[in-house]
Amino acid sequence: MTMFEEMKELTRQLVAIPSMNGTTGERDIADAIENYLRAIPYFEAHPELVITQDLADDPLGRRNVMALLKGGNGTERDTILLHGHIDTVDVDDFGKLKEYAFDCDRLAEALRGAELPEDVRRDLESGEYLFGRGACDMKGGDAVFLVLAKHLAEDPEKLHGNLLLSFNPVEETLHRGIIEELPVLQQLQREHGLRFRLAINNDFICPMYAGDKTRYVYTGAVGKLLPMFYIIGRETHVAQCFEGFSPDLTAGELVRLIDRNPAFCDGYNGEYSLPPTVLKMQDLKPRYNVQTPHTACVYFNYFVHNRQLTDILAQLKDTARAALDNVMRLADGRYRDYCAISGMRYSSLIEPAQVLDYRAVYDRAKGVCDGDLDVLIDEVTDRSIAAGDDMRVTSLRIVERLCDLCGIKTPTVVVFFATPFCPHNTLKREVQEEAAVYDKIARIAAEFAAESGEEMRLQQFFPSLTDSSYLKIDDDAASIAALQDNFPGYQKLYPVPLDTAKALNIPAVNYGVWGKDCHKWTERIHMPYSFGKLPAFLLKTIHAYFN
Repeated sequence: MTMFEEMKELTRQLVAIPSMNGTTGERDIADAIENYLRAIPYFEAHPELVITQDLADDPLGRRNVMALLKGGNGTERDTILLHGHIDTVDVDDFGKLKEYAFDCDRLAEALRGAELPEDVRRDLESGEYLFGRGACDMKGGDAVFLVLAKHLAEDPEKLHGNLLLSFNPVEETLHRGIIEELPVLQQLQREHGLRFRLAINNDFICPMYAGDKTRYVYTGAVGKLLPMFYIIGRETHVAQCFEGFSPDLTAGELVRLIDRNPAFCDGYNGEYSLPPTVLKMQDLKPRYNVQTPHTACVYFNYFVHNRQLTDILAQLKDTARAALDNVMRLADGRYRDYCAISGMRYSSLIEPAQVLDYRAVYDRAKGVCDGDLDVLIDEVTDRSIAAGDDMRVTSLRIVERLCDLCGIKTPTVVVFFATPFCPHNTLKREVQEEAAVYDKIARIAAEFAAESGEEMRLQQFFPSLTDSSYLKIDDDAASIAALQDNFPGYQKLYPVPLDTAKALNIPAVNYGVWGKDCHKWTERIHMPYSFGKLPAFLLKTIHAYFN
């Protein structure tokens, strides 16, 4: 069986394991990958070099699977990390084809009789694509790494360096696998004297526009923040509506100012992040009555390329101030108009309002708390977790409790951050060591393009969220401190070992299998590139680094 056929067959086998995020399938696929690795003769002879790590207190029994292939005479230090995730999104989008989502062959047959977009029909009939949930995102990428390692392990003495393979669950939501693996990577680094030269992720790459055939190489990862705004208004009876201050209107104004606004895009060396997008907006009134809402909240997805979090926090606070001012002026103007038509006497509704970050609320609460404020916060956190609250709700519960403790009655917006947090990183041209890595990858890609006929292009930031975020952190110390200071429940909800990630500082690039429609029911991987040319690109990179 050729390497191409091996990769294709292993991809089908991995797709057949329904490893949807948040299910025991994530444990099952880890078992399958461990079994595959342990059946390789090299690892049969060195079973201690296959390492597994159970996720802490995980009721689903999920785990990381790693394998260290030592090249040369076993004393080489230079190491490349090949890593990928093993979970997928769910399959509800498949509709009546849901039962075939994890069976590549039966799905292809079912699709032949389905109503398909023209480009999907064309790809299906070409025979060049393998369809199925996870085929492209990213079990095909995992299969490429596994088969490649199997063949390299046949003559490890010819490999003048080490390959550390890593397969992680929980990438599609909270990135728990790679986050909990960071201390293990550091431990392996110490135990085996490893010098990490590069990390290659094989997460999917795809066309950026119709007809795009470019094979993108990403030399970094976009960052992600989840800024939340807790809004305290003033409740009132609907019959005295102008006596209140509307948190709902303020939340809406925040959405108007922030949602998809290019003014919030972060540019770095000509590449711009997508603007923030609202993910949830609601008032916090639990049931119907004729009292207006007292509080509301709204949160956004916020992508980052290079901006420091200290600057982002200042921008968000300025925007919250603008939202409060705009709503107050709007309410005052509407009250003036109402007084004009009703004959009532007008008096201004403009009043003091404030914007606070979470750290300021914490400091105020500490000054008025009779007991240990941190113990109180832990109690609130534990109750919320025990109740099964969404993690963002848990952070909100902490903010609500502290604001109640402070007795805040003034119209207020509290700005804070919630899970998840994905650090941003890239190979910076202004940093000599990183520029050298970038130039080397660029040379390898250019040579591969000339040999293969593929159009290769380097981009600075992988545009989707990725585990690569946690291998190198470009945020400075002040930025990291600002995050932790303004992230309620950080140590219990999302304790990313940022110091460990900063110490590892592994240049993290994404090569990726090529395909289309990831997270859609028409997800498919292009086999001629992914199982034919990509392995050659990877081998070229490995040998360039180790020779």
